[in-house]
Amino acid sequence: MAAATFTTQPTFIPSKTTFFSPRRSPLLFRCNSKPFFKTTISCSVSNSCRRPEYIPNHIPDPNYVRVFDTTLRDGEQSPGATLTSKEKIDIARQLAKLGVDIIEAGFPAASKDDFEAVKTIAKDVGNAVDENGYVPVICGLSRCNERDIKTAWEAVKYAKRPRIHTFIATSGIHMEYKLRKTKEEVVEIARSMVKFARSLGCEDVEFSPEDAGRSDREFLYEILGEVIKIGATTLNIPDTVGITIPTEFGRLIADIKANTPGIENVIISTHCQNDLGLSTANTIAGAFAGARQVEVTINGIGERAGNASLEEVVMAFKCRGEHVLGGLYTGIDTRHIVMASKMVEEYTGLYVQPHKAIVGANAFAHESGIHQDGMLKHKGTYEIICPEDIGLERSNEAGIVLGKLSGRHALKDRLKELGYELDDEQLGNIFWRFKAVAEQKKLGSRQRNYNRLKLERVTDADLIALVSDEVFQPELVWKLVDLQVTCGTLGLSTATVKLINADGEEHVACAIGTGPVDSAYKAVDIIVKEPVTLLEYSMNAVTEGIDAIASTRVLIRGDNNQTSTHALTGETVQRTFSGTGAGMDIVVSSVKAYVGALNKMLGFKDLSPKKVTVERTPVSA
Repeated sequence: MAAATFTTQPTFIPSKTTFFSPRRSPLLFRCNSKPFFKTTISCSVSNSCRRPEYIPNHIPDPNYVRVFDTTLRDGEQSPGATLTSKEKIDIARQLAKLGVDIIEAGFPAASKDDFEAVKTIAKDVGNAVDENGYVPVICGLSRCNERDIKTAWEAVKYAKRPRIHTFIATSGIHMEYKLRKTKEEVVEIARSMVKFARSLGCEDVEFSPEDAGRSDREFLYEILGEVIKIGATTLNIPDTVGITIPTEFGRLIADIKANTPGIENVIISTHCQNDLGLSTANTIAGAFAGARQVEVTINGIGERAGNASLEEVVMAFKCRGEHVLGGLYTGIDTRHIVMASKMVEEYTGLYVQPHKAIVGANAFAHESGIHQDGMLKHKGTYEIICPEDIGLERSNEAGIVLGKLSGRHALKDRLKELGYELDDEQLGNIFWRFKAVAEQKKLGSRQRNYNRLKLERVTDADLIALVSDEVFQPELVWKLVDLQVTCGTLGLSTATVKLINADGEEHVACAIGTGPVDSAYKAVDIIVKEPVTLLEYSMNAVTEGIDAIASTRVLIRGDNNQTSTHALTGETVQRTFSGTGAGMDIVVSSVKAYVGALNKMLGFKDLSPKKVTVERTPVSA
């Protein structure tokens, strides 16, 4: 099989003035109908670049970089980011819309739930071939042991393009203190396990030397050479603890490329953690040095400080690939970035900080007077990326304000501008909640009789909160129907809660507590009968004003020891589950968040009712 050839130091031609690639439509990037000046950093407007034929150990175009997304594996290892099977499938489908080359769907050996989720993704997303012949590779992670590898294969083998990703630590500190094995033993384990994976019928096997950033170079060359001989198709080089800097990591990739026997017969990959905030920079440096696969997550989520961010890495290639990175490019359709970011944010409960590159709320906000003046004259003065290029439409410039009298079409258009593409049922549910919020705002503004126009308006932040509360919720097990609370200084806080289960049966309970939220949560506990520990509770107003929508997030842990196996350490860890809720009543939003977290937790276990005593640290609110 032909081997890919890489150029370690691409040639940069200063006189180059065209801003298009033969792999993309030859269009100059336009923003607001005005072309950027040739001296401006710009991006291609086309998202339909030709994707090379998929061959496990070879890429026909040496400038093409495969995108390996590990949101569903490494990303889900973030505390509180537990995802249900439905949520994982939704995210996998969105990743396929993005056009990622490989989806690491999970760690099948972690638990029965993880195995079933990976298997479902392999059957569903892993066989959805589009009109261009694209279908993502579905990958399962495994440690270097036969049980893990066999379990991973049993989960991913249903995909059209299955892959097993197996790893073992190679740094001195890991081999001595974690594995307690010699170099020779580690090499033999790696060889035998890659061979075992191939013997199962898997023709696409990725191998990772864990903690490669701190591993001895000569040992790396040796172990990588050995797994190449035995049939590995991709070699992933992880900076597991995020200790390297870009020049260092780039040199590591270049050295492996220059010194590993047989390296021309495989793909080199990067996996950079963000402990020093350098994961994106390290990933780009690795690709520039010869790696042709990058391992990333949506929003950069992951263990500790997270991973290299898909949106940052992809947009760096898109904006600078032609000019300074020797023509590197990906097959990502960037117009789906915003929706992927929002979906992962809401399903995991891990909110994106406002100043996050590419997808943060402030990424395209210009407050400085100088910046605003420049933007009004030409948007290219302070923007190197058009929001439309990542699926975020410009704010409506026609002066349309959403309020009580706005129709469904106006709401749909505004949601699309914000990056949400909803089906008719979802739009219908959002529409009636939107009308209710608009009516409440209108009534409140009339009663106070001040700043009426501002208060009557339903803002973008209001809409985002409503969509999050309606669309990105776990599968229904329990649903809040009614809530009544009595609180204050004259007596104990009391709450009456009515919930409905999946069979349509109504359940009502009353409870007292230290505050309205605490009493409401205790009433929910009486109905649901699930012992849990409340780990986190937070609330914020999504807009200004006394009638703002409140957004609540809770994090819970089931006391019945719902566990999974941690991929890297092998430890048994207790799962935690997050839930979010939104509403103009802070107690209602709090109960919605709590019920949402319970629904997510119940999605992982037998739903048979149990009579238990629930103890909780009081929540005063």
